[in-house]
Amino acid sequence: MPQSKSTDVKTLGVLINNLGTPDSASINDVKKFLKEFLWDSRVVKMARPLWWLVLNMIILNTRPKKSAAAYQKVWTEHGSPLLAISKKQTDLIRQTLHEANAYAPANIRVELGMRYGNPSIEEGLNNLRDGGATRFLIVPLYPQFSFTTTASVEDEVIRVLQKWEWRGQDFKMIRHYFDNPGYIAALAKSVTAHWDKNGRAEKLLMSFHGIPQQYADDGDPYARECRQTAQLLAQSLNLKPDQWQLGFQSRLGYKKWLAPYTDRILRDLGKQRLQSIQVICPGFSADCLETLAEIALENRDVFLEAGGKEYGYIPCLNDSEDHIRMLSNQILRHIK
Repeated sequence: MPQSKSTDVKTLGVLINNLGTPDSASINDVKKFLKEFLWDSRVVKMARPLWWLVLNMIILNTRPKKSAAAYQKVWTEHGSPLLAISKKQTDLIRQTLHEANAYAPANIRVELGMRYGNPSIEEGLNNLRDGGATRFLIVPLYPQFSFTTTASVEDEVIRVLQKWEWRGQDFKMIRHYFDNPGYIAALAKSVTAHWDKNGRAEKLLMSFHGIPQQYADDGDPYARECRQTAQLLAQSLNLKPDQWQLGFQSRLGYKKWLAPYTDRILRDLGKQRLQSIQVICPGFSADCLETLAEIALENRDVFLEAGGKEYGYIPCLNDSEDHIRMLSNQILRHIK
């Protein structure tokens, strides 16, 4: 007879995490979300008194209206695309982990907690604790590590656990998976599937979210990991150097950010009368404002208006089978 699982196995809580989203596409909810996001000192490194003035007196009086208009373009009947997809990812990961028999379903719990907005990291951790979890594995869905993202998640987890006065809880984090073979294979499969359905463009542009160049100069490894991901994906697809390019998007403000800039690449290629281009965003684990509005819509217009002919956006991995399997396998390795 098979041995039963030990009854003294501690319950493990797995927290799936992503950046977050406003509660609605209204100006007020977007303003609330931006205030929380942009006040994070990991995101904006500026003396707090000065940044408070800039944020509250200027940015929050101008940017929410523009951002709300962009959110309204991608908002669905299920609400925020990022939140809807993240919920699906969480449910599928939970199901996959339970089916893997690494733990009995009663000994592992999976919840979603966003860094900003709802459901929050604190809400997710509280749900895990209320479900009996005494150990925690934090899974930020950021393939490339950055102090602006993954480290900020760690800050918030520590803050919540300190509120609990720790009480014996411990936690670990999956800090990155930029070169994970399963991740690269899933990206490559998504590209080839898009090619099979829509044809292959002359060039593939891999667009990653940017960060200020100074952050990289100060030691943030994000840019290096993005470039390694791009190189591995190009190799997996057998692309020649002139068949692909890397860019960084979503810059904010006037300081220098990681370059080259995605929108400038697309404008230049359009002026060169490139016939066709397809864009993928490997650093995003789920489609969101930055992919659905900025890349699929706004940058499409940039390319076509500059003289380009055909533009295609390749969706994020989202809740695809290969993506869920890769994430679940990573979690199982950490559990073991």
